[in-house]
Amino acid sequence: MKKVLSPFLIFLLLSLQSLADEKMKDMSDPLAVYTQAGIGITNKGFNLKFGQAYDSGQANIAKQNIFEIKGIGGDIFGWDDDASNAIDSIRLRNFSVDLSSGRGTQLDISYNLHAEVGSISYSLLQALPKIGNINIYPLTGIGLSIANNAIEDDGSIDSGYSIPGTFAVIGMYGKYTINDKIWINYNPIWSTTLSGSDNYKNHAFINKSHLLSHEFALSYQINKRSNIRYFANWNKKVDFKDGDHRIEYNYQF
Repeated sequence: MKKVLSPFLIFLLLSLQSLADEKMKDMSDPLAVYTQAGIGITNKGFNLKFGQAYDSGQANIAKQNIFEIKGIGGDIFGWDDDASNAIDSIRLRNFSVDLSSGRGTQLDISYNLHAEVGSISYSLLQALPKIGNINIYPLTGIGLSIANNAIEDDGSIDSGYSIPGTFAVIGMYGKYTINDKIWINYNPIWSTTLSGSDNYKNHAFINKSHLLSHEFALSYQINKRSNIRYFANWNKKVDFKDGDHRIEYNYQF
């Protein structure tokens, strides 16, 4: 008797073949769009990251959503004195890139569950021509802050959620390629308040109106689908030793 493959099995085999044939994206490229998942261990607990690429409906436009949950199980897995088992913060990003021009846009929504403050920002990112082993991606953006029970100029509490002010960011993503397996990133970002209450404009960024933040990353590409990365974040008010540190594993589907 002749055997016939079921429609489900045919679909599964075709899907696997399509996945195998699909060209893997360069995971070191800040403008690369692909479906992904990641897990990281940090001084505040561990982080989970999920990214889903989707069809934009436009030629040469690639898009993805990335959702992150940070600071899970801080008492168990973290090493900060004030780490707790409650989730520290969440972040949602919608990223779009024009593959023909190397220009990206990002809608970034983040919220700190402990401090009950967050932000919504929109930024532009542009890939510049490569210089030797160096890639530079300047960025600029604007955003607004959200706070629960924010402090007013007279010291009173604005009960409930409010928008205390707006801000701007200027910076870049920088990449130095050591070889096809190892690369280094340095990403400085300068943030400054634009408008809002006097208290917000003078104290929004660690009691300052502006702040220069630094991010360093050392990455190793294990294979075409996965890498492991070390990150460090610090700024003028928080030195390197006391900043945020994490080791992150990422997988491309």
